[in-house]
Amino acid sequence: MHPQPHPPHHRRRHPIRVWLQPFLIGLVIVSAFVSCYVGLMRDPQPHRIPVAVTGPQLANKVQQALGDSIDVRRADSTAEARDALRHRDIVAVLGTGPHGKDLKLDVASANGLSTTTAVTKLVTAYAHGADQHLSVSDIVPLDRYDARGLAGFYVSFGVTLSGFALAQSVVGLSGLLHLRHRFTLMAGFAAASGLVAAAIAGPILDAVPAPYLPLAFVLALLAAAAAFTTKMLATYVGPLGIPLATLLLLTVGNSTSGATVGTDLMPSGARTVSALLPPGAAVRAIADLSYFQSSHVLAPLATLILWAAGSAVLLAFRTTKQRPAAPTPHRATTDNTSIAHWADTDERHSAPGNGTTRHPAFTVPPKEPDTVLKASSDCV
Repeated sequence: MHPQPHPPHHRRRHPIRVWLQPFLIGLVIVSAFVSCYVGLMRDPQPHRIPVAVTGPQLANKVQQALGDSIDVRRADSTAEARDALRHRDIVAVLGTGPHGKDLKLDVASANGLSTTTAVTKLVTAYAHGADQHLSVSDIVPLDRYDARGLAGFYVSFGVTLSGFALAQSVVGLSGLLHLRHRFTLMAGFAAASGLVAAAIAGPILDAVPAPYLPLAFVLALLAAAAAFTTKMLATYVGPLGIPLATLLLLTVGNSTSGATVGTDLMPSGARTVSALLPPGAAVRAIADLSYFQSSHVLAPLATLILWAAGSAVLLAFRTTKQRPAAPTPHRATTDNTSIAHWADTDERHSAPGNGTTRHPAFTVPPKEPDTVLKASSDCV
């Protein structure tokens, strides 16, 4: 045997798709992020914003003047209309003053500054055209430390990001942790994330006035939905699962959540998506808990539960289905069995001293008969 000369060193060339795939994924993500956030804020247009109007004559005039921008809902009394505003059934109440000349607009800035500003501008333009004075009052104001109404959005964004990051780490631990251990890790992290985020945003910073335990429950569901959805997409789609989760949760979900731009100012497609994705559901739930007496919190809670539980069930089904069967013991027939062949077999075949058969690689071959006879004759 003579040592073979080493082949000349050549630089390895990777296929073009190895370079092209991450390049294109990055371009898609940045394009979607800029398009969603900047595009939605570029020229928001009000579309059928629900406003209660007292008095049939005033309701008809407002409807004719403002068209589809406002969804006029006739109210029998100002007290009834204000009660609907406090429960987030409408976003404003328009009525006449004590003498029937001036107009009075009641708004709820807790609905979001973009929505409140849009309604105020529309009604102000109508009052100016009708040569009437308009007075505006805020009956559901924002909290002192949430002046722009974005605290709930930033809390939701942070919790979504943490669940997404945890799922990325769990993807790398799939070969080290059992399925139930991975589920325990993600569920435990979701609970801890909700408790910590709610404590910081609520009692510590006093920026989100929602009750602590309900707020922590909503944020825990959001973290679970983000984590299990990301892990599920990575399991089903493969390497493209993480970029897909980035687009779905961090880009589209957060940009259409209704915090930076109110849902009544979005295109119809964005409004539909906003109600179906976890970030939008969480922002709505936090606002309801904080300012509107939890009037419409059940629908966003149901959305979060469906995302978290549905992703967990799909993940468990796929992981259980793909689990490999236990290795079957087998005996090699030749002495030149490759190391790669027996290294993957059950370790009991190679463990000495346990009453089982050794692997052929560890067995000393017997001597040939003629060799034994020759040795015996030499000794004689």
